[in-house]
Amino acid sequence: MRNGFSLLELMIVVAIIGIIAAIAIPSYTSYVRQANRTDATRSMTLDAQALERCYSQTFAYTGCATAPAGTAPSSQGYYTVVIAVTTTPATYTITATPVSASQIGDTACQVFTLNSAGTQGATDSSSSNNTKTCWGST
Repeated sequence: MRNGFSLLELMIVVAIIGIIAAIAIPSYTSYVRQANRTDATRSMTLDAQALERCYSQTFAYTGCATAPAGTAPSSQGYYTVVIAVTTTPATYTITATPVSASQIGDTACQVFTLNSAGTQGATDSSSSNNTKTCWGST
């Protein structure tokens, strides 16, 4: 009667673990990137709401204290959000670009945009439109 494992049995177990890891790690990374996209869309939507609230009170997007024009990090820090406001006509465009290492690798959704007309946009790494996938629409 033998005790323990043979080298062949051990190598089979290592190979199985390697195959499972080769499938699971990229899948998990993709899922995390997709989940982190909500940081951009949520931050942009909140900024747009703040700008619209200012517009309803002052009839201008400029001078809004809760969403000032300029650059700021998103709520979780995965993106840089830029708010660009024009006075004539009164419009705004909000753009989010990834800054964290995990989101920079998200080639499906590189840049998010939202404007005062409510138009959502997103481009992938080849600059083609990818709005439905990135904003979560079906």
